[in-house]
Amino acid sequence: MSSQEQAREVISATISGPVSGQVAVGKEITQTQSIAAPGPAATEAELAELRQLFAGLRTRIQAEAPAGQQTAALERVDELEAAVGAEKPDLTTMEYVRAWFVRNLPKLAGAVAAIVVHPIVGKVVEAAGELAAGEFRQRFGPEQAG
Repeated sequence: MSSQEQAREVISATISGPVSGQVAVGKEITQTQSIAAPGPAATEAELAELRQLFAGLRTRIQAEAPAGQQTAALERVDELEAAVGAEKPDLTTMEYVRAWFVRNLPKLAGAVAAIVVHPIVGKVVEAAGELAAGEFRQRFGPEQAG
C-alpha cells in the first residue's frame, strides 16, 4: 500500500446504547481476555433456604393477591424459580417476572425483588461464571452477584 493510500485509509466506529464488554477499533490491536473461575456454588442448605423463600412468596400470593390474578402470579413465580435454578440462570426471565409484578401486583413486587436480589441468587448466578455475574450486576444493581 502506498503512503498516499495509507493516508486516506479511514477507520471509524460508532458504538451506542447499553454496551457491555470490550471493543477494539484500529490496526495492529492485540487483546487478551482472562476469564475468572466461577464462584462457589450455593450449598444445599442455601438452596433449601431459597426454596423456602419461593414457598413463602406463593403463600403471600394466595393470601394477598386478588383471586383473578393468583393463577397468573403463581405461574410467574414458577417461571422465576425455574430461571434461578437453570444451569445458566435466565436473567431475562428474572427481569420479566419482576416487571410483571410491578405492573400487575405492585404490593407483592417488593417480595419478588427481594428474591431476585437475594445473596443466594447472586451466588447461584456467580457460579454460572463472570459473564453471567456481570450481566446480573448490570441488570439488578452493582452490589449484587459478588
